[in-house]
Amino acid sequence: MFGKTRTTVHALALVLLLTVCSGHAFGLLFTGTSGNLAASVEFELVAGNLQVTLTNTSMADVLVPSDVLTGVFFTLAGDPALTSLSAVLTAGSTVFFGGTDPGNVVGGEWAYASGLNGAPRGANQGISSSGLGLFGAATFPGSNLQGPVAVNGMQYGLVSLGDNPATGNAPVTGSNAFIHNSAVFTLGNLPTDFSLHDISNVSFQYGTSLTEPNFPGDTPVVPEPATFVLLGIGIAAFATRRTRKT
Repeated sequence: MFGKTRTTVHALALVLLLTVCSGHAFGLLFTGTSGNLAASVEFELVAGNLQVTLTNTSMADVLVPSDVLTGVFFTLAGDPALTSLSAVLTAGSTVFFGGTDPGNVVGGEWAYASGLNGAPRGANQGISSSGLGLFGAATFPGSNLQGPVAVNGMQYGLVSLGDNPATGNAPVTGSNAFIHNSAVFTLGNLPTDFSLHDISNVSFQYGTSLTEPNFPGDTPVVPEPATFVLLGIGIAAFATRRTRKT
């Protein structure tokens, strides 16, 4: 009986270890709120790249441009210049008043930049659908789906989960295309020693000006792969010790 128990527990430990080694993503989630505004951004390591999922999580209706989530700022230790690989809608997201490239690609409407000077809260990196005086041409692969070639205005910003596209002022009821309500961006060329713990100072940007709403993201404690490795080893060691005692 104890041999069978030991085998089962060892198998569980092995599953944990294999999960860590099989390339599964491990994420760091930031969330923030300010009045009716709410957003989240999750950073994940996927196949050696940094995957950034930005979501407008508010259930409130978008009535004016300053309700549109247009960017996320963050600080990366060492301020490395990453490579813009892709920008696509997340599963279940759609575009109001516009379309996408094949594969739900929206990269032609978004830009990534490092080495920022003058970004909110001193951040050195950011991803945005609006110029904000910090971003120029779109950097992600994709067509210019609306408006000028440079990221500008609020086109393809993120409207809330609870948005009614038929209500609000003219700029949010047909003049501009919007993503409802989430997009995922993939960045490559990570430093060899990159860790999710290199990410800090996250904030969410709304509207088309840095004078419009910006608020910080709170950071939960999220275990990294090493934590799961230690857990698996601990389970195996515990099973072996119990078996020897019996």
